[in-house]
Amino acid sequence: MTKEWIALFFTAILTGNFVLARFLGICPFLGVSKKVNTAVGMSVAVIFVMALATAVCYPLNVLLENNDLAYLQTIVFILVIAALVQFVEIALKRFLKPLYQALGIYLPLITTNCAVLGVVLLNADNGYDFVSSMVNSVGAGVGFLLAMVIFAGVRSRLEDSDIPKAFEGLPATLVAASIVSLSFLGFGGIVERIFG
Repeated sequence: MTKEWIALFFTAILTGNFVLARFLGICPFLGVSKKVNTAVGMSVAVIFVMALATAVCYPLNVLLENNDLAYLQTIVFILVIAALVQFVEIALKRFLKPLYQALGIYLPLITTNCAVLGVVLLNADNGYDFVSSMVNSVGAGVGFLLAMVIFAGVRSRLEDSDIPKAFEGLPATLVAASIVSLSFLGFGGIVERIFG
């Protein structure tokens, strides 16, 4: 079973990366990735919310399915995620004020970050047990962190580059994001060969 969990973890980080392969969580990916420290702070908050949301939503999902209320999954999951984000926001405001101010509007956007909802829904849809769900969630969060940090590094290099006028701003950012995304395709097959 450990081999499957390791494969699931690395798949969530590399080949099934929620940002670069599934295109979930693009708003904070583009909005908070200008500086590495802000990208790391946002990613740690997302990892925490993903893991906690999975831990809370898994038993709720079992309860919903046992009572033939599975159609309420999305609503219940969104409410849980919103409550957890409020908790994280209050904690950051109290204990890490500079990070809270640096994240700004993007911190409440974790509530609507489709990567967080996506990981919880995919765990339920794939029928993962509790441990597999947690492994997938933490892997997805680490993949989010990896994508954010790599892209923050790329964006910092873009600021020092001589970019043609037509590509300044958002076009250069989107081209750089697509190249970073393509680089993760190189990991395809590696996880399957090692753990498959």
